[in-house]
Amino acid sequence: MNSFLKTLCCISIVTLFSCQSDQKLSKDQDSTANSGTTTKEFNDYWYSGKAELDSYTLKQSRYGEIRNGEVVLVFVTEPFSLKKQVKLDDPEKAGKDNISVMKLNQIRKFTTGIYDYSIVSSTFTPVDLGQYPHTLKSNTSIQEWCGHTFTQFNLGKNNYHMKQFSYFEADGDTEKDIPVALLEEELMTRLRINKAQLPLGEVDMIFPTVYSRFFYKKLEATKATISKTESDNLINYTIQYAKYDRKVTIAVQKAFPYKIESWTEDDGDGLITEAKLKKTLNEPYWNQKKTSDESKREELQLQK
Repeated sequence: MNSFLKTLCCISIVTLFSCQSDQKLSKDQDSTANSGTTTKEFNDYWYSGKAELDSYTLKQSRYGEIRNGEVVLVFVTEPFSLKKQVKLDDPEKAGKDNISVMKLNQIRKFTTGIYDYSIVSSTFTPVDLGQYPHTLKSNTSIQEWCGHTFTQFNLGKNNYHMKQFSYFEADGDTEKDIPVALLEEELMTRLRINKAQLPLGEVDMIFPTVYSRFFYKKLEATKATISKTESDNLINYTIQYAKYDRKVTIAVQKAFPYKIESWTEDDGDGLITEAKLKKTLNEPYWNQKKTSDESKREELQLQK
């Protein structure tokens, strides 16, 4: 085989794995999905070879004003390495290191005056919360015209190891351990996995990187209280922090698949950030790269 054919073969193999790892359960992942922690309804929906794409209108509080924007939530299950805490390229060969996670990518975009913000948070929560009770990894990148920051949490034995890279002198490039606690970023993945249920009462929680950056708060585990009310079709959760002037509400649909209907963030500045569901699609988005696929953006009612 000449060098060109070898190269072409390697590219084909890599492409095959990158596409199929989102679409296809490995044998080990399938056994995890059916270990008694999930239902047939859950498996039929979340292991169908598609992701759930949810678009939201956004009213974002920033610099003392409300900014119009949009949010996209991408929920999808993936084979994940327990040791490396990355998506597996070859889950069939990973054995017990392969666990199934619910991944949430939250993409938030809005404009402040002449320049815009783009914020992406990725959270990886085990589907089998009985065996793996803590989110394995969460990271957030914030890009705007001043520069960008990147913060990541990796689960250790008794703590989250946090690394942060920032263009701000006060933050610099920092690294520290934070005691294991609920991450605010994982509340939505837990709602999708756990039949729209969250722990109630006082909990230890780590507030999100966006709040930390926007309000100059050092990331830490702190006390928060979770409460809930119910209406005909929704469960409404309120998360109130004890030491910080932050209150979050999340409205989740009562019926499967427990979609996030809306949420608000009140950070004590007199303005409320609010996101409301516009449209949902179930699509294998990783395969939809052609210009003809741009029609899906119109279906999601995304801004141009």
